[in-house]
Amino acid sequence: MHWSKTANKIKVVILDVDGVLTSGAIGYGTGSEDEIKFFNVKDGCGLQMLMRAGLKVGIVSGRRSKANRKRAQELGLDFIKENCNPKLPAFLELLEELSVSAEECLYIGDDLIDWAVMKRCGISVAVADASAELRGQASFCTQRKGGEGAVREVAEWLLQKQGKWKEALAFYEL
Repeated sequence: MHWSKTANKIKVVILDVDGVLTSGAIGYGTGSEDEIKFFNVKDGCGLQMLMRAGLKVGIVSGRRSKANRKRAQELGLDFIKENCNPKLPAFLELLEELSVSAEECLYIGDDLIDWAVMKRCGISVAVADASAELRGQASFCTQRKGGEGAVREVAEWLLQKQGKWKEALAFYEL
C-alpha cells in the first residue's frame, strides 16, 4: 500500500486506552476505589507532537476511569469518550462532532471491541500484543506493545509519512 497518500488524509488519531496507552493491567489499592494505571511518557510526547502538527487526538474507551480522564487532561487531548461498549456509536458521533470522514481517521486498538471502528478508518493500527484476530485484520501492527511505546511509534510514523517529522523535531531544537 502507498502509505504516504493514505497518511496524508489523516486528520484525527483515535486511541483505545487499556492495552494501547497502558499495558492493559488495572490495579486497585486498599482503601481506595480509584484504579491505578501506568501510562508511557514517550507515548504522551508522541501525542503532543501530533497535536502540535495540527491533528486532533483523543480517546474512545470501553471503560470509564478517573485515570483516563486525568491523563487526557494532562495531555490536552481534544476529546475523550468513555464507557463506549460497543464503540461504533461513539465513533459515528465523533465524526459528526469533528466534521471529518472515517477515512480521515487513524485508530489504534488492541482487542476485538476495537474492530468495528478500526475497519471503517482510513488507517487501522494494532499494537504488537493485540489479539491475533485484530493483528490479522489491521492496516499494520506496531513493533512495540501497548503501554510500551506503541503510540509513540505510530505518532513518529504518521508524522514522517505526512512530511511533518522535521517540524516536530524542530520544537525540541533538533
